[in-house]
Amino acid sequence: MATDHGPSIKDDEQYESLRDDGMSKSKAAAIANTDDAASKGGQQPPYEEWTKEELYERAQELDVDGRSDMTKDELIEALRSDQ
Repeated sequence: MATDHGPSIKDDEQYESLRDDGMSKSKAAAIANTDDAASKGGQQPPYEEWTKEELYERAQELDVDGRSDMTKDELIEALRSDQ
């Protein structure tokens, strides 16, 4: 049985599985807190098709440092390196 990580983690079992696989705490939490993350996999268009605003919002969700000063290409690179 998964440990209860409190209200900050929606899916404790998924969070622990991701952490066991070596994922960072912040990345595992972001995935475990996404509604139906498993069913959404691969359904998003590539980042190049996103607007800069959409990329910025995603960078905000993942707490990417320096995102407010980044260009669209820099946001894409930062988002990909955070995964």
